[in-house]
Amino acid sequence: MIGIDEARQYYQGHESTHDFDHVLRVLALAERIARAEGGDLEVVRAAALLHDVGRAQEEVTGEDHAAIGAARAREILAGHPPEKVEAVAEAIASHRFRSGPPPETPEARALFDADKLDAMGAVGIARAFARAGAQNRRLWVPPDVAAAQGDGTPEHTAVHEFVVKLSRLREMMTTATGRALAEERHAFMVEFFARLEAEARGQA
Repeated sequence: MIGIDEARQYYQGHESTHDFDHVLRVLALAERIARAEGGDLEVVRAAALLHDVGRAQEEVTGEDHAAIGAARAREILAGHPPEKVEAVAEAIASHRFRSGPPPETPEARALFDADKLDAMGAVGIARAFARAGAQNRRLWVPPDVAAAQGDGTPEHTAVHEFVVKLSRLREMMTTATGRALAEERHAFMVEFFARLEAEARGQA
């Protein structure tokens, strides 16, 4: 329905945590999950390649990038079988962490889990620090401080991101394959942030 080279053009200028490298990682994970769990791989590939095309517009207008992306996918994929285009749009519309309809089809669940997995493990930690660094945030704060401040604080660091969001992602997985991968990635993050705290306090 759409190839990598064609999809790449829709991600020019995206910030590093949601650039085309993110899309390619999500694509690989979504295909892996769909092969294990079932689902139309053609739909999964198209949905993964287009799932964040609305993010740049969201940053300007504040609209939901998942809804924007679903609408844009319908336009980009016009001319393909309507049922497949709608399956792609449905998967994109339901991939968001904070809002949107729940993923109900095998393709939507594969995309949802893949997108969340890319925010976990070593890659998830790297993304959290990349964003915090771009915003000139502190390297470390005590986890209890991050928990008390919660989301939305101007002091939002990578530790906040782990405490508030990343530590909860394993509970959101919708497939057995996603849950198994999430358990491993979650354990890595817990170990990393515990080590970071020990070093920051001079205990290791």
